[in-house]
Amino acid sequence: MAKICAGRVVVITGAGNGIGRAHALAFAAAGARVVVNDLGGARDGAGSSTAAAETVAAGIRAAGGEAVANFDDISSWDGARRLIGQAVERFGRLDTLVNNAGILRDRTLVGMTEQDWDAVVAVHLKGTAAVLHHAATHWRQRSKAGEEVAGRVINTTSTSGLYGNPGQSNYAAAKAGIAALTISAAQELGRYGVTVNAVAPAALTRMTEDLSVMPDLAAQHDLAPESVPPVVVWLGSGRSGHVTGRVVTVFGRRISVAEGWVDGPAAVGAERWEPETAGEALDELVERAAPNADAFGKRSG
Repeated sequence: MAKICAGRVVVITGAGNGIGRAHALAFAAAGARVVVNDLGGARDGAGSSTAAAETVAAGIRAAGGEAVANFDDISSWDGARRLIGQAVERFGRLDTLVNNAGILRDRTLVGMTEQDWDAVVAVHLKGTAAVLHHAATHWRQRSKAGEEVAGRVINTTSTSGLYGNPGQSNYAAAKAGIAALTISAAQELGRYGVTVNAVAPAALTRMTEDLSVMPDLAAQHDLAPESVPPVVVWLGSGRSGHVTGRVVTVFGRRISVAEGWVDGPAAVGAERWEPETAGEALDELVERAAPNADAFGKRSG
């Protein structure tokens, strides 16, 4: 029986450690040819090294798979272009893109610096958009040339972006942007044969190991990085062409489809609102509206 991603060319950003590494190994095991991208920096984005990406790519090759390492900074438009270009030059095309790269610089808003904000948004949001831009350009060119395209994009968002989390306003804003980008990109790229989805994973990695809730959660649930790739590999395969524009949460053995913003209770004024009457209406509407979800996506009311 053919492997689910046999022959597909897959680019994975941030694939030197943690969930990204698990994605790379899982795609290779599923028959894909993998471009392992990692700048090799620390958790906060400082520094760089070729070791992480090289080690993962070498491991795939040693196991009989095909892989090449890439060290470009995907928060740069040119770096993203070189990454996609390397995949096409080495393997002839691109089939699947997994945007996984990320850093953390957790601060409260009052303690955050401009550099903390810019660095996190650059890697997560701009990095996702930059690589997706160049991948989409590749797929559009192939589609316009008459080729049948089965492109797949899996972006990485977070429950912090979907539901909020104090102390992570930079990270949450970037991840919320990725969820919105996913939906818009799915609407744009379907004409070229491309699906775009996102995952919001939970896993015990160097990004999360010092979060106070993680040890208890990891003791109760399967939060190893390897618990996430099965969903991503399926979304990145040729079998998932009917699913697009969705955000999937992966929490150990539990997977769910997040339901986004919807228009709630409304009021229509007989004439233009005044501040006082608008306030009265909003008080009533907020009372009727469903409460915001908690950090786990659950509503208390």
